[in-house]
Amino acid sequence: MTSRFIPIHPQNDSPLLSLRSDIHTPARGILMDRLQRPLRDLRISVTDRCNFRCVYCMPSAVFDQNYPYLPHKDLLTFEEITRLARLLVAHGVTKIRLTGGEPLLRKNLDRLVGMLRQIDTPDGTPLDLTLTTNGALLAQKAQQLKDAGLNRVTVSLDALDDAVFKKMNDVDFSVSEVLNGIDVAHQIGLGPIKINMVVKAGMNEHQIIPMARHFKTSPHILRFIEYMDVGDSNGWQMDDVISSQQIIHQISQSSPDMQLVALEPNYRSETAQRWRYRDGGGEVGVISSVTQSFCRDCTRLRLSTEGKLYTCLFAGHGHEIRALLRGNADDADISNALAYVWQMRGDRYSELRGQQNSPTKKVEMSYIGG
Repeated sequence: MTSRFIPIHPQNDSPLLSLRSDIHTPARGILMDRLQRPLRDLRISVTDRCNFRCVYCMPSAVFDQNYPYLPHKDLLTFEEITRLARLLVAHGVTKIRLTGGEPLLRKNLDRLVGMLRQIDTPDGTPLDLTLTTNGALLAQKAQQLKDAGLNRVTVSLDALDDAVFKKMNDVDFSVSEVLNGIDVAHQIGLGPIKINMVVKAGMNEHQIIPMARHFKTSPHILRFIEYMDVGDSNGWQMDDVISSQQIIHQISQSSPDMQLVALEPNYRSETAQRWRYRDGGGEVGVISSVTQSFCRDCTRLRLSTEGKLYTCLFAGHGHEIRALLRGNADDADISNALAYVWQMRGDRYSELRGQQNSPTKKVEMSYIGG
């Protein structure tokens, strides 16, 4: 093979990273990073737009009517996304999650789901194909997503009290509409459904018990997420964090029927610590990225809306892959580039939080999902 160089452009102004296509990494269904973590999960952001203005993700003071969202031509096409996904599945990805912004704002998303559903894993195991949504459009679009091959959904819901929820989403959207979307998704079989609640001190911590009690007897899995320092727009401070330990203690102490006992993880790289109610009630999870990092087991790669690869949720820069897709690179070239990005990965931001300087500018969650 003739030696040539393929550029992958980081998001920031650092020099281009050049990859030699004659350094070949066969796609054998297993790809390890520098800390011996396998590539297993791919999170794909399909839009940088959202119909909510949640205070921890897209605060309206920053993401206002003048915010410069990406033009449609800059977004990866469904064909480009599917091409990358197929190559990454060959390298070991077994789970794909569609995110945003709000992914249900992307037109004809069910077509992308159908295209991804056609991808075969090396051992023939079906892909675990999931989606995270704020639920606003879920009732309307759940059936077509299910018909296209989506397995299940995760729904963000930060409060049951309507006033608190509207304060969190900052667009006057009601809880009842999200709950209706959850009900519709459950009825058509998009489950098990996970409900994500981001807890921020001074805003919604008094909703922990109502949320826990509401979903205790449901078939859904409620997960509490520590407020994280993702991006640069949410004004994160450690004082705003309610730790997962505090959350579990608060639930267990609220009444005798709410006592929790720990469960074993479903798999090693699972982000949530699992709990169940002692009396046999439902499952609760806590995601403790701030106070109990799980970097050592992280198997996630993120593909941004405009075609950059991010090896960490808290990354300061990404690796440009769109140029390869729209240039003359063949599948072997792109596969090698994807492999190189993962093999060079050494991220463990949450383990080092407070011990190192944060990236000067971190990518916003609306570009790479949660």
